[in-house]
Amino acid sequence: MVVAGGTLVAQQVLVSRYAGAVETGNLLGAPAANAAKPASDIKGPLNILLVGIDPRTDEQTPLSDSIIVAHIPADMKQAYLFSIPRDLVVDIPPFEKTGFKGTRTKINAAMGFGSSVGNGKHDVVQGFELLAKTVQQLTGVPTFDAGTIINFNGFKAIVEAMGGVTMTIDQNVKSEHLQPNGKPRPRLSRCADNSCAHPYYGPQAEYKKGTYHLQAWQALDYVRQRYGLPRGDYDRQRHQQQFIKAMAKQALGRDVVTNPAKLDKVLKAAGKALIFDGGGHDIVDWAFAMKNIRSDEMTLIKLPGSSIINNGNYRGEELAPSAEDFFASVREDRVQDFIFRNPEYINNNAA
Repeated sequence: MVVAGGTLVAQQVLVSRYAGAVETGNLLGAPAANAAKPASDIKGPLNILLVGIDPRTDEQTPLSDSIIVAHIPADMKQAYLFSIPRDLVVDIPPFEKTGFKGTRTKINAAMGFGSSVGNGKHDVVQGFELLAKTVQQLTGVPTFDAGTIINFNGFKAIVEAMGGVTMTIDQNVKSEHLQPNGKPRPRLSRCADNSCAHPYYGPQAEYKKGTYHLQAWQALDYVRQRYGLPRGDYDRQRHQQQFIKAMAKQALGRDVVTNPAKLDKVLKAAGKALIFDGGGHDIVDWAFAMKNIRSDEMTLIKLPGSSIINNGNYRGEELAPSAEDFFASVREDRVQDFIFRNPEYINNNAA
């Protein structure tokens, strides 16, 4: 939603045509709040939860591979994006729908704990609800105004529809998953069941520092890497934020907005990639409400943290104490003042 506003406003007829193509779901767990509301009710400050997942069947437990919060200040003229580390150790609250009693573990497990619907089946929409409650508890944000689940393969389709994406790569990265030609790397047979951390072998796709126009498979592969990076998942979070900003810039560019055929493909791909809950407002209302937010008004935030090592074993991630001050600035809508006093929170390597 953050990246699409300007494009959708630019082509009102296409907005109406494709609004129904976006799947909607009760992600936020508040059916009464999902009754239709006037579009004019969308006013800042706003907080939106964006969750990226790998494609999975309903018999597989879903995991949130990417968790990003977009904070929109009261003036509705800019956006601040910050990522929650997938391995962050947190308290996951109880969830009555699945009988889950609550536990302390990595946050990316929350969606799985909330997703069971019986008979070995899982529902990502229901799982999102528990993840949202977990992020609310972590940040102190009382509620999210909107939420969306983004399928990573859907992201790839959107970038393909745009003809690729131009990104600034800020560090040399080797792919864990793909070969230089984009095909999957072979897997070790003894790790076919994912029992080891690095089950792949053979030549690797590489991404060198610099600015490049990436094909869709390259962009998605680049932003999914964390093994071998100096700061692991923290580097990956930064790359994912950069990817969102680069997509926004390209989606709002004249090459897409003024090209009906290309815009048609982009909107079709977006419709297949998302499950959206607008808190009683449809995707068109949200697009118009955020029409003034451009890619240049997106500030990427990096949360400080470090690994938890017990007896030489990796247990997950923890945030620095100052992160609580940042969360307070989100709750009180004074993020701009916070980053003015704490410039180290700004992702200076943003594309």
